[in-house]
Amino acid sequence: MDFLAFGGILIWLPVILIALVLYKWVLRFLFGMVIVPQDRIGLVTKKYVLVGPNRELPDGRIIATKGEAGYQAQTLAPGLYWWMFPWQYGVDMEPFTVIPEGKIGLVLANDGAELPTGNILARKVPCDNFQNTEQFLASGGQKGRQTGVLTPGTYRINTYAFAVTVAPMTDIKENMVGIITTLDGAPLMPGQIAGKQVEGHNNFQDIDTFLQHGGNRGLQPQVVLAGSYYINQWAVQIEQIPMTQVPIGHVGVVISYIGEEGEDLTGDTFKHGNIVQKGFRGVWMEPLGPGKYPVNTYTMKVEEVPTTNLVLNWANARSEAHALDRNLSTITVRSKDGFPFNLDVAQIIHIPANEAPKVIARFGSMTNLVSQVLEPTIGNYFRNSAQDSDVISFLSTRKERQESAREHIRRVLEIYNVNAVDTLIGDIVPPEALMKTLTDRKVAQEEEKTYETQRMAQEKRQGYERETALAEMQREIVKAQQSVEIAERTANASVKKSEGEARSMKLQVGAEAEATKLRAEAEAEATRRRAAAEAESTKLNADAEAERIAKTGTAEAEKILAIGRSTAEAYELQVKAMGEENFTRFKITEEIARGHIRIIPDVVINGSGGSSTDGSLSGLLGMKLLELTETRQQTADIRRVPIVPASEKEPKE
Repeated sequence: MDFLAFGGILIWLPVILIALVLYKWVLRFLFGMVIVPQDRIGLVTKKYVLVGPNRELPDGRIIATKGEAGYQAQTLAPGLYWWMFPWQYGVDMEPFTVIPEGKIGLVLANDGAELPTGNILARKVPCDNFQNTEQFLASGGQKGRQTGVLTPGTYRINTYAFAVTVAPMTDIKENMVGIITTLDGAPLMPGQIAGKQVEGHNNFQDIDTFLQHGGNRGLQPQVVLAGSYYINQWAVQIEQIPMTQVPIGHVGVVISYIGEEGEDLTGDTFKHGNIVQKGFRGVWMEPLGPGKYPVNTYTMKVEEVPTTNLVLNWANARSEAHALDRNLSTITVRSKDGFPFNLDVAQIIHIPANEAPKVIARFGSMTNLVSQVLEPTIGNYFRNSAQDSDVISFLSTRKERQESAREHIRRVLEIYNVNAVDTLIGDIVPPEALMKTLTDRKVAQEEEKTYETQRMAQEKRQGYERETALAEMQREIVKAQQSVEIAERTANASVKKSEGEARSMKLQVGAEAEATKLRAEAEAEATRRRAAAEAESTKLNADAEAERIAKTGTAEAEKILAIGRSTAEAYELQVKAMGEENFTRFKITEEIARGHIRIIPDVVINGSGGSSTDGSLSGLLGMKLLELTETRQQTADIRRVPIVPASEKEPKE
């Protein structure tokens, strides 16, 4: 039974469907029923109007708002409608207009009032986001591209009246700036390159507000920062550029190309351009510190000015990271004697932050400062300086010339609001031929110094040897001085001994004692002088020896004179005591005894008697005996001779 029931349903299903379709068409024709689905909108076209004042559309219109034949402004929302007979109305089911996320809808109106001359965009009118076509047309909506846009969402748009184009949102990336150029608005003011500042348009997302406030078409002074925006691309063009960055150690001097003419803040002393307040046209007095800035590079320019010490090199093989000296090269100069030579120069400058706007107002850029002031000033100074001296003098007075250059360049740069920190002369490359001459001269000078050092070393060595010899001689001198002292002490002892002997002899024989005393004193004086002469002779060599001999002769003479005087006095006393004859006999006898003169032979040898032979033998024996006797006598005499000290043998001073 179930199978048969299911089979019956399948048989009757097409019949049911056909009945439903026929029923719909029956209702459509009989009652004008129209059903609009939930995801559709009904676009109505009226085919004809039989009677009435609004049978035809006015000229230039394509959308009927008063029941005229044609595309109707009013649409059918989802639902059930009656009396829309198919022979009078055509209904097209169109999907809703959907604007996805991240997109916008640009609207083109197919009907409306004509655009005023000069406008390229139709101004916004109340129309419920273009969903109410009747209101749009009744409010004076204009045909063409609309200023209003559709944000993401779903809309019931009459596509007979409006064409919607889906476009991407405007996305400004990080660290980028959106430069705005508007395509509609009032013309730019004469003398301006960008429009005036307009507020209230929400980053150009409300272009109608921008236009209502008198916004100008063309380049705008305002920029758009990073983010996403509902900007009508038919009204606004956006160019993304990097943000302006002022690095650490620099300031950014702003040069504005737009704005009103401002009052010059530099006074009458500065004749090189106007420096104005922020917002006016010209060089701004207040520079930008280190950081990132959303600068519209089409309406203003930011010149970076280093505020740290800046090194510029006049050298072919060297350039700093700032590259301001990339066009500078080694300076070639010519000396007074006609030699060309090269020298490298480094100049250190500093620009205070508050002076940076004046530098830019005067030169326009740091590159112009280098090329217009620093390069000719430094190059010409060293060329002129080199012509005042020859190459060798220039090399030898390098320090003085560097100090002179520093002072001269400092005074020049002060005029241009630049501080000259230091001027340094680097490598100097003289001509090769002259360099060889200087090298040879230097080698000769060094050799001369070497020889002088060696000579001084030899002199020091000679001095050392001399001092060594003097030290050794000093030892001998000390010995001599000690010998003198010993001799003096010996002489003193001898004097005292002689004095004692003299006193003893004086008691015995007055005259002999007096003579002995005088002799002892003479001997003592001679001994003292002799000892002094020996010491002096050791020290003064030949001169001392000559003087010793002279003084010794004098001492001998005095000794002889003293002895003579004492002897004469003794003789005189003896003569008085003994008489002249007796004294004469005494002295003769004394001399004979002193000289050992034999008056009578000690032994008589007689050779006579007996035979001749015996006589000869007796004579020989006698002679031999005599010789032995004489020998013994001489030995006894020697033994009796007193031993005289060496110090008493010769008189000394």
